[in-house]
Amino acid sequence: MSSEANKEKLSGVTTVKEIMDTATQFEIVARDFYTALVPKVSKNLRYLAKELAEEEQGHVDLFTKLANDPQVISAMEEELARPGADGQFSDCVQTPDLGENPDDQAVLQYALLRETAAMEQYTELAQTAPEGPLKTAFTFLANEEAQHKEELEKIYYEIVHSGGV
Repeated sequence: MSSEANKEKLSGVTTVKEIMDTATQFEIVARDFYTALVPKVSKNLRYLAKELAEEEQGHVDLFTKLANDPQVISAMEEELARPGADGQFSDCVQTPDLGENPDDQAVLQYALLRETAAMEQYTELAQTAPEGPLKTAFTFLANEEAQHKEELEKIYYEIVHSGGV
């Protein structure tokens, strides 16, 4: 990491480009992770892994569209306050190895961790982004991640606390 990048991390600021790059990578990793889980998870969670992979692909498509938006392109070097959840969000770019037969509870716990980190990151970005396509996208993503989190919490409760779906 360059001394300039270190200085930015310490100063609590980041650029729109860095946020876009990290968020796009976050969504790509999530899509690939859930896609790889589909054949490995129990039949109870197969539909969920497929659904999450599709949702994440939609987010990748959204970031790709934003990266080509002239208004966003012109704002790439603008500085924004680094979100408080940035560290946890960035950490989620790494995925755990859940093995060939992942436990339902472990899959759900990890999915909840990712959705929570994304919700917090996008909520904060929605509050600090300038008016326009970025603010709109981050608001949309924050709401969508909050819905995913709520759905996952219900499924988690059904599987872990009620003995199955």
